[in-house]
Amino acid sequence: MPHFIWKGKNSYGEKRKGIIEAPNIDSARGHLKKIRITPTKLKEKPKDLFENIEFFQPKVTTKDAVIFTRQLSTMIDAGLPLVQGLEILGNQQENPTFKKIITQIRVDVETGTTFADALKKHPKVFDSLFCNMVEAGEIGGILDTILARLAVFMEKSMTLKKRVKGAMTYPIICLCISIVILGVILLFVVPVFERMFADFGAALPIPTQIVVSLSQFVQHNFLYGIILIAILFFAFKKYYATEKGEKKIDAMVLQLPIIGDLVRKVAVAKFTRTLGTMLKSGVPILESLNVVARTSGNKVIETAVFRTADAISEGRPIAEPLEETGVFPSMVVQMINVGEAVGALDAMLEKIADFYDEEVDQAVDNLTAMIEPFMMVFLGGMIGGLVVAMYLPIFKLGEVVG
Repeated sequence: MPHFIWKGKNSYGEKRKGIIEAPNIDSARGHLKKIRITPTKLKEKPKDLFENIEFFQPKVTTKDAVIFTRQLSTMIDAGLPLVQGLEILGNQQENPTFKKIITQIRVDVETGTTFADALKKHPKVFDSLFCNMVEAGEIGGILDTILARLAVFMEKSMTLKKRVKGAMTYPIICLCISIVILGVILLFVVPVFERMFADFGAALPIPTQIVVSLSQFVQHNFLYGIILIAILFFAFKKYYATEKGEKKIDAMVLQLPIIGDLVRKVAVAKFTRTLGTMLKSGVPILESLNVVARTSGNKVIETAVFRTADAISEGRPIAEPLEETGVFPSMVVQMINVGEAVGALDAMLEKIADFYDEEVDQAVDNLTAMIEPFMMVFLGGMIGGLVVAMYLPIFKLGEVVG
């Protein structure tokens, strides 16, 4: 459906402008008249040259999906038909990419496709977890409740991700700044001092010789270094894209001293939260475990969950195969065992998720508190060491003159 750009005045004489979607220009003019806008300019919006090139279009963020889920849940709970709710959300959506997706979903639902099947056509926005829960909600007639649970789940997952990313942002920025400063000093500052020291005609102190040699090495091999880093980066990505590489690297990450513990806690929180939400929504346990495994984000945990699903299909309880994997902490296994025994597995999983969310918060705070002084010492030592090394010959010359 074409879009029309308009400018005009409302009933109070105030200037207004915007974009309206309508079948033709007469319909657009009629709609503006209905909302008491007197148009002074109304024309069809020009075609976007990059409209069909995905790279140039804005991405659909997790926040967009959360707001969509929350609003749709509220509308359905208020008694609004699904198609009408999708139409309203599509019209008010500012992100053109997401607007197009919502419109396609609405058209599919109007033609008789189930809401879950319509969502499955857009896996980049709505993952298997989202689609399976919506399907369970449609079958059980509790779509509004399921969407509300999904919104809560996505909000908590987004918050958890933000905390971890926030903890990593500071050290990464500090490291990048220190590399840039070091590069500038070695490439531009040290050569000036080197030419000045050459006129002295005296032997340079060992620290100064080391810095000058390092500067010469960087000057002569700067481009080669960048090319080598680029090759190593793409080689790592290529290796990680293979199943064997992903499994090895993910296993190594879990074994790291401090980061590994944080990654494990995040994975446990995500696993228990996702599984608990799906079971509470009526999705069968085997299907839930398969979805949880695919969305775990770690190959080691994915393999462990798939093995657990295979064991359950053979009639075993969930706690035993989870313990055999050796991936999940014993406390988690014991609590799941108790929850399964009393018939409240979904509630127990929610409690474990809440506990591990707090654990992740504490781990992130500890990591940040540890990294800050380390980065200060590293930056101070690096810059201070270079400055002292450069000024040592000047101090030595002063002693000779004195």
